[in-house]
Amino acid sequence: MDQITTAPRPKNWLVESILVTLFCCLPFGIVGIINAANVNTKFDGGDIDGALRASAEAGKWTKIGFWIGIAAVVLYVVLVVVLGAGAILGASALE
Repeated sequence: MDQITTAPRPKNWLVESILVTLFCCLPFGIVGIINAANVNTKFDGGDIDGALRASAEAGKWTKIGFWIGIAAVVLYVVLVVVLGAGAILGASALE
């Protein structure tokens, strides 16, 4: 008797990729969106391995974009604090 085993649909990372594109890092988010769009297409076409690979790639690029975005925000805050402190110290030295 043939038994058809159905694999669970892999996570497609589409929402996360869109959020990363909007708020963190545009180029990596776009790559994540492209891979995320392929997950459901490949899964529905019966390409389970391709869907799993696309899911892994979408997750990878989404996470890379997220962490680069966080690093950019942290560096920006540090830069503002350092320049702000320098401006305050420079102004007080002139008095």
